[in-house]
Amino acid sequence: MVPLSVLDLSPIIQGADARQALANSLDLARHAERLGYRRFWMAEHHNMPGVASAATAVCLAHVGQGTSTIRIGAGGIMLPNHAPLVIAEQFGTLEALFPGRVDLGLGRAPGTDQLTARALRRTLIGDVDRFPQDVVELMAYFQPLRPEQRVQAVPGAGLNVPVWILGSSTYGAQLAAALGLPYAFASHFAPAELEQAIAIYRQRFEPSEQLARPYVMLGLNVVAAETDAEAKRLFTSIQQAFLNLRTGRPGPLPPPVDDIEARFAAAGMTPGMQGALATAVVGGPETVRQGLAAFVEKHAPDEVIVTAQIYDHAARLRSFDILARAAGQLAQAA
Repeated sequence: MVPLSVLDLSPIIQGADARQALANSLDLARHAERLGYRRFWMAEHHNMPGVASAATAVCLAHVGQGTSTIRIGAGGIMLPNHAPLVIAEQFGTLEALFPGRVDLGLGRAPGTDQLTARALRRTLIGDVDRFPQDVVELMAYFQPLRPEQRVQAVPGAGLNVPVWILGSSTYGAQLAAALGLPYAFASHFAPAELEQAIAIYRQRFEPSEQLARPYVMLGLNVVAAETDAEAKRLFTSIQQAFLNLRTGRPGPLPPPVDDIEARFAAAGMTPGMQGALATAVVGGPETVRQGLAAFVEKHAPDEVIVTAQIYDHAARLRSFDILARAAGQLAQAA
């Protein structure tokens, strides 16, 4: 069975706050570490009332301090929002604090709306069109110092921080292939170009100092519970969150409901219209085992990174426990 990792958006739930969300993130990371998950990544989003991980490097320091073996990383840093030197220093600092455990995933989108993107950057000098050059510049800061080098990342220079390219289209696939970097595809919310992007990346991959062969990690929503019915009810929280986002009403993660179809109908939609969640695996242990097996067989990823936006924290921990057991059964069967 392919390795499993965790993608955490540090969800702020209705009735709670960011402090509780970040405490839950650390608890989930410790839980994932005990269960044998490979990585714990956090994502940069801004102006999102339901996401507490905007200051991603700070959040990762919080998680890193409370864990000991699981890899921690960004899934990802939205590089157009930042100067490459700043990110090199932040992740160089994380690598100095937690040596051999840090990953840096880079995305091209701003991770927010255009008004907020302008507020983040103050000007639009940095933009998505410079993404390839910014990636190369950032990677250079992690190289050993050169005698003529006048600007250096401290910490950062000479440290081994693996860089990943994140994407939800074929653009990131082409860049990751050209630079010889591992590629993480956001199939947990944008699966439309999944197969095409993977094919392009694998066909065009050029070996690099970091990576000799293509390496694909795919995002997957998994909500697991004791029964299919319970899991489907838990899943209505993320369904509501996507509905609220699409209708211009983003907010904290809502509790599950029994009338999800009625809520979509009121908005002129159906749950089946949510292409963003088309790859989700939702159900009891056997349903999850079969769904995970089918996803892996169809796409042949080298790794799967799982996210679970579940309102109740205990239920979220239980979901990752059920998933780990299901993956273990698949590994034994193989």
